[in-house]
Amino acid sequence: MSAKNQRENENIDEEESTLKEELNKKIKEQKIVFDELSNLKKNRRVYVQQPNSNIFFLADRGQTLASCKKELDNMKKDM
Repeated sequence: MSAKNQRENENIDEEESTLKEELNKKIKEQKIVFDELSNLKKNRRVYVQQPNSNIFFLADRGQTLASCKKELDNMKKDM
């Protein structure tokens, strides 16, 4: 019985580490997006891709930067 519990615990640990790795990867990607948006000149245009689509729409740079920062903060909290 304890060998079975040990295997289950190992599987849970592997799943948790995989989830943490994926979250770390997403956080790094989000940091890059945030840095790129932060370093744009004020007159540059920003486009946002619609979910599940290949269509991009012109977006406000400030709003896009704020939503990106909020998403990054949420990811860090989940970590």
